[in-house]
Amino acid sequence: MGEAAVRRRWRRSGRSSASGSDCVEIALADVGAAVRDSKDRAGGALSFGAAQWSRFVGGAKGGRYDGR
Repeated sequence: MGEAAVRRRWRRSGRSSASGSDCVEIALADVGAAVRDSKDRAGGALSFGAAQWSRFVGGAKGGRYDGR
């Protein structure tokens, strides 16, 4: 999922703050997903394979990362 090899369509998280100061963006693809800081779009992105992304989303939906 190299940046040059894949043209990504980014979207902002629905959980981002209204002021835009705490935002992440994701780009989904058949091979996985990428995540970046919307305040620093040129700063790079973290890429995840499909299985990794699926595990993360499942954990997030299950409350695993709520920090409670």
